[in-house]
Amino acid sequence: MTALRSHPNPLLRSLVPHEGIEAPDMYYRFMRRICQAFLAAYWKVRVLNRHYEPHVGGAVYVSNHQSFMDPMLVGMALRRPMNFMARDSLFRAPRFRHLIESLNAFPVKRGTPDTGALKEAMRRLKAGRQVLVFAEGTRTNDGRIGPFLPGVALPARRAAQWIVPVLIDGAFEAWPRTSALPRPGSVVVQYARPISRAEARRLKPLDLVRRMRDTIIEMQIKVRRRVGRPALKYD
Repeated sequence: MTALRSHPNPLLRSLVPHEGIEAPDMYYRFMRRICQAFLAAYWKVRVLNRHYEPHVGGAVYVSNHQSFMDPMLVGMALRRPMNFMARDSLFRAPRFRHLIESLNAFPVKRGTPDTGALKEAMRRLKAGRQVLVFAEGTRTNDGRIGPFLPGVALPARRAAQWIVPVLIDGAFEAWPRTSALPRPGSVVVQYARPISRAEARRLKPLDLVRRMRDTIIEMQIKVRRRVGRPALKYD
């Protein structure tokens, strides 16, 4: 089996601001270190294929959703800062709202076609930023990757220069939605080869959504086989 890489994109090793790229400020870097330390206290986390992080241009990261920790898991090892779609209920407490907004989160209403959130995501993508989208819309009930919301194709095709499918696996076992607190565990985060804007626009929206989901499922099957976790069955 081909070894998977765990090093960053060489073009991002010395990250300095320039046209078309957003560099993290000192506050973001500090909070990222805090997140890394917090996660390391609970879980053994391995991040694979970091070299697929685009070195320039707006990129939408399309990920499955396993736990509360997923935003930190996806963004903590990347060189460029991440922007997050987060459910609107998280913004009700003023102090927590201030915290997550300072880390580039913006609200989305679940269960409705939130055009305001989609427009904000596309605005940030067009500005050359990175945006994380949980394509299932909610956390998994059993570890499997559920159906993707069709609206995920809109910012991916219209505003992103790159689409990066992302797998999170092991976080469900470590912190299922039925558990109030996390428990020790082993988690893998793996990025897939980015899909360019030209590739995305050659596909119909539903075909693009299907391709992203199939890519993440394929990664999950291989990761679980590699680490010795039970296989998850899909129709």
